[in-house]
Amino acid sequence: MKCTLFAVLTAFLIILSPGCSPESSLTHVDGLGSIDFPNSGNEDAQEPFYRGVLLLHSFEFTPAGEAFQEAQQADPTFALAYWGEAMSYNFPLWQQKDVNAGLAALARMDSVGALGATDRENGYLEAVRALYGEGSKEDQDLAYMNQMQALSESNPYDDEARAFYSLSVLGSTDGNRDFDVYERAASIAKPLFERNPNHPGAAHYLIHSYDDPEHAHLGLEAANAYSDIAPGAAHAQHMTTHIFLAQGNWRRVIDNNIRAMNVSDEQGALRGRPPGVCGHYSSWRHYGHLQLGEMDEAEAMMDACHERVMQDHTRSEWFYFVGMRAHHILSREMFDTTERWMVDFSSLPEGESPLFVAFTNALAHLKSGRVEEANEWAPWITVGDFPPAQMVVSMFEGYRDVVAGNVEQGLATLRQAAAQEASLPLEFGPPRIPKPTHELLAEALVETGNVAEAMDVYSVAESRTPGRWVLGKAADLNQE
Repeated sequence: MKCTLFAVLTAFLIILSPGCSPESSLTHVDGLGSIDFPNSGNEDAQEPFYRGVLLLHSFEFTPAGEAFQEAQQADPTFALAYWGEAMSYNFPLWQQKDVNAGLAALARMDSVGALGATDRENGYLEAVRALYGEGSKEDQDLAYMNQMQALSESNPYDDEARAFYSLSVLGSTDGNRDFDVYERAASIAKPLFERNPNHPGAAHYLIHSYDDPEHAHLGLEAANAYSDIAPGAAHAQHMTTHIFLAQGNWRRVIDNNIRAMNVSDEQGALRGRPPGVCGHYSSWRHYGHLQLGEMDEAEAMMDACHERVMQDHTRSEWFYFVGMRAHHILSREMFDTTERWMVDFSSLPEGESPLFVAFTNALAHLKSGRVEEANEWAPWITVGDFPPAQMVVSMFEGYRDVVAGNVEQGLATLRQAAAQEASLPLEFGPPRIPKPTHELLAEALVETGNVAEAMDVYSVAESRTPGRWVLGKAADLNQE
């Protein structure tokens, strides 16, 4: 698929126009969006290839890989079909990469002698080889980003190079938030979104760049657009709520995650998977119900998730169950429900899950004045090798001291935990620590008569986790 001379001349008149031709050359795939990606594949390979690229942009990695395999079957020497499959094994913002599967896809490409027909296509192949090349994952990610930057700069009319370059910048931090880096990614994606507002990657990567409470307003336009761009991609429906949650827009958090769950369940049924009652989308929806006080819906979701983990379940389902349970008990102050969704504690996988179950139960008991019951969970509240662990330990010990009457010591420990969290980048999504540090500190200050300081701390809590139900107490306190 080569640009006509007219299209090339026109491109020079349209600064950074999509691909190498005017917008009318965009290829649309129902439910997934529109892009222009000229390539050397044969006619039969075009539909699965475009479908695969669009699915990649919405992080639907498994069906994307399958689409690229369809393209390989249609055109066995189509190099970019193998490039796409290798790309489907890299999860740039999830701190994961299936190196063996990616190398296998590239090895099959080499075995059939597939080569890019143009220097531009070979640029994509060089980049993906760097992604699975020598060195650590960090080394590979940086090498890939540099290759994508070079490809984008040498092909200024290739919006796919620009889109994947933006994503590579986001991925260069291996999932750790660095707003300077994220702003760079946004600056690459934004012109693409303006030129092609139906490009799923442009909208997606802008949302990722801005999905914290301080910057969420900058991603609102992309969030409003993305679910309509790719209604057939479950992750696209969910991804919009990264912005809505950061703004405390709970109704849209609920509605769009319902859409995500429905799309995911429809696709999962085709693969023999049960409904996702204990997963990423359901946990965000559940959190939205909690904040709006829709307790019947929230409890029904907890019941379904609890039933799943009491039977056959994955490690991921354990993780989301523990998080949902913690938020349910602590976000709505349901301190008398610690036994309702309890599990065999010894069956929990290592990592955050035992800590957060113990912390949830202990804090609920302390809030209810049951100090002895709280102390029974103390042996499980220990520092682990993941960032929130020290803060959680400090929160438990500090609040326990406050309850025991060691007020100054307890408040000092809670202030230390809050300072530690404040030093970290703003989060996206439901708080990883189910009772944010500033929130607990503010409550302890109110309980000990330090109302003026509490109001200042509540203000910080609101800036970090806008619109949470429990923060409404600060507004009530301010009116007294």
